Amino acid sequence: MPVPYPLATQWLANLDDDWRRHIDAIGPCLHQPHTARDPYESLVRAIAYQQLHAKAGDAIIGRLLALYPSVAFPQPGQIVATDFERLRSCGFSASKIATIQGIAQAALDGVVPDYATALAMDDEALIERLVTLRGVGRWTVEMLLIYSLERPDILPADDFGVREGYRRLKGLQVQPTRKQMIEIGLAWSPYRTVAAWYLWRVPSR
Repeated sequence: MPVPYPLATQWLANLDDDWRRHIDAIGPCLHQPHTARDPYESLVRAIAYQQLHAKAGDAIIGRLLALYPSVAFPQPGQIVATDFERLRSCGFSASKIATIQGIAQAALDGVVPDYATALAMDDEALIERLVTLRGVGRWTVEMLLIYSLERPDILPADDFGVREGYRRLKGLQVQPTRKQMIEIGLAWSPYRTVAAWYLWRVPSR
């Protein structure tokens, strides 16, 4: 179900003065999900961007797509069949190559569900299923839930930007821990996805 952004924004603005001021400064939520992107593709893309700036991730994905000009995105069988050096030439580390080929094999084996199956699964069930894959952590699956499946109530509590954004929003000396972030975020449900979007945009003071 698409997130009702204006309703979510108003909900968050009504929480307290800090949220209201921040939302007034940022304006409407402009979150842009990649609707109906297959979970396999979402995971491969997420791995490409892990621990990199967006431009570096863009470049890696661009080179990956160039290896398979006949398709919009390489199929799992193509990734599995591609040799190490060709993937390395895209800019993937050895660890990331093992991860994306593992994801591709898991898609062929049915462990990574297709879009329709993923859409019917609840958040935690999908997370539990996919974090069994090498190199796929909770954060990676949460990005899939936010950007591909358009889940409205996802708070990536491990995300540095979310925790740092909250620290800045509240003028705290230190970031909340993951456990604290989860507890704090309960007050933002059922719109934690939009809360995360705004926290990613809290300016430094």
